[in-house]
Amino acid sequence: MTVETYGAISLFPPLFAIVLAMVTRKPVLSLFLGIWSGAVIFTANVGVVQSLDWVVSSIGESTFNAKIMLIVLFLGAGVALIWRLGGASAIANAATSRLDSQRKVGLATWVFGMLWFFGDYSNTAIVGTTMREMADELRMSREKLAYIIDSTAAPVATFGISSWVVYQLSMIREGYSAAGISPESEAVPGAFALFIQSVPFNVYCILAVAMVGIIVLSQRDFGEMLTAETRSWTEGKLLRDNAVPMQSAEDSLGDLLTDSPQLRFFLVPVGALITVVIGGAFFTGLSASDPGASTLDVVGNAQFVDALLWGTFAMVSVAIALGVGSGVASLDEAMETVIDGFGMMLTALSILVMAWTIGTVTTALGTGVYVTNVAEAFVTPTLLPLVVLFAAAVVAFSTGTSWGTMAIVTPIAIPLAYSVGGGTAALLPVAVGTIFSGAIFGDHCSPISDTTILASTFTGSDHIDHVRTQMYYAVTVLGVSALLLLTWGVTGITPVILLPVGATLLYGIVYVLSELDAGRKDVLAKPVESAQQTPASAPSDD
Repeated sequence: MTVETYGAISLFPPLFAIVLAMVTRKPVLSLFLGIWSGAVIFTANVGVVQSLDWVVSSIGESTFNAKIMLIVLFLGAGVALIWRLGGASAIANAATSRLDSQRKVGLATWVFGMLWFFGDYSNTAIVGTTMREMADELRMSREKLAYIIDSTAAPVATFGISSWVVYQLSMIREGYSAAGISPESEAVPGAFALFIQSVPFNVYCILAVAMVGIIVLSQRDFGEMLTAETRSWTEGKLLRDNAVPMQSAEDSLGDLLTDSPQLRFFLVPVGALITVVIGGAFFTGLSASDPGASTLDVVGNAQFVDALLWGTFAMVSVAIALGVGSGVASLDEAMETVIDGFGMMLTALSILVMAWTIGTVTTALGTGVYVTNVAEAFVTPTLLPLVVLFAAAVVAFSTGTSWGTMAIVTPIAIPLAYSVGGGTAALLPVAVGTIFSGAIFGDHCSPISDTTILASTFTGSDHIDHVRTQMYYAVTVLGVSALLLLTWGVTGITPVILLPVGATLLYGIVYVLSELDAGRKDVLAKPVESAQQTPASAPSDD
């Protein structure tokens, strides 16, 4: 039986897992039940053995997944060491005198997230851990902090010097291969050139980052985020009652090892991470390139996941050496902290494995192929960007993997765009940009997305609360993105002009919805102003 024959029923396992996770707020159980339902469809029997086989294969058959698991563990250990040695507290202490309002903390988090463009995993770990204490001090809800960090992780990494760009380049090459296109022999741009051309059409990612700035600077919220922020400011509750936050350093590690936190315990390990990631990426790119290759070719050939693995290990090693060498921690304390850091990530790893496995299920049932094939029936040159955008969004939301979505949709969308464009490259940039936009939208809205899980972990947020509050903003940005792409399709106006219009429209929508929602809930549209006199009194989330 081929995967296409499963048809519409292939949507059931991922959608069942997502709905169950949203309703029960138990993502691991929900994911496993989604996997099990897929196994029942796939085998037409109880499906327990198939479910377990899929779980094992998701861990064991991919060295990429094994590397990601090690990166997550090393990030947990590195963050734990930095926190317990006092590095995170030193950063917070140094910035507290300057970041004396929620707006300033939000702005600093936004800028920090944009500057940390090496990867979404390290972004959520470093920025989340560094900014959380200051955000707590100024009564920023954990949901708000998780949103800021999540929306400046993947959307920024997709444009930066990161594994995302390398992966996207490989997907473009796969799309060319599927279309039978050879850039060397046909009038189409090379993979990197096409990627650059696609950037203005990656409308969702650009506007998602802009939306964070609008929310932070205007201090306006709507939907469930307004409820969360009002609760945090009026009641001092960083989390809702009965919330189950993902594990945090404080909960897992106990007290600091020093009464005098020093910046070097943050700057040196993080500096080692940055240096090794950049150096490792350059080394691997240079090794895989021909003599005399351009810088762009070297970047395109770099192995950023390997470099990030080396970098996170270097961060842990340097932190141990620094802590033990300075006398702040004994070797036993340092190693106990490493193990505790690993333990801190077990919940995230459990959900990651389940998320990868649900991706295995959707591949076996042909979910992505079914969704994309349905979308093909509606394609015209004007509607191409919308069809690709929403097809990628549905696949990403259903599977919880933006990279998997790119792998599914790109080999179909590029040949489609080449054909609809009359055998020219005219529609290739818009197809590529909208694939990336839809994939990352799904990354933001799906409770089974790995980066969304890690954003919840490193901010200490309840995972489903983070998903529910962020979804309002992500859907708003997707709607404006779709409007801009439709305008481009009808008028041909360049996205470079349309993007500022989209940002302005987003501000107007935020203002109107915040006023309407505040009136409906009988709260202030800008709750920050109601309690800003006593920011330091915010309690912990105990």
